[in-house]
Amino acid sequence: QVQLVESGGGLVQPGGSLRLSCTSSGPIYNAMGWFRRAPGKERIFVAAIAWSGSTSYADFVKGRFTISRAFAENALYLQMNSLEPEDTAVYYCAPCTINSPTAAKALYDHWGRGTQVTVSL
Repeated sequence: QVQLVESGGGLVQPGGSLRLSCTSSGPIYNAMGWFRRAPGKERIFVAAIAWSGSTSYADFVKGRFTISRAFAENALYLQMNSLEPEDTAVYYCAPCTINSPTAAKALYDHWGRGTQVTVSL
């Protein structure tokens, strides 16, 4: 069973940037995604990337966030720019059960523990 570890979260001011990383214990040949859970809310889709490199994004991050992956390092990244207080959440990565950058949460499993992102003055 693959294990995932997220890192790179922290406290940042509005307008700032962070780069999240997700390292897996082994290669993942399907799509991978980032989700987030804000306090008191459900975990929601942020971005996903297929093996081919095709991507999809939630509307609220388009133009601000960029997902990428490095297959040689078994790594997934999320570059987050122009951060807003509403982006405050725990961010999770997960492999998808299909090789399509879907937003369907039910198609993701083996969640990591997440990394906290806080956007505040």
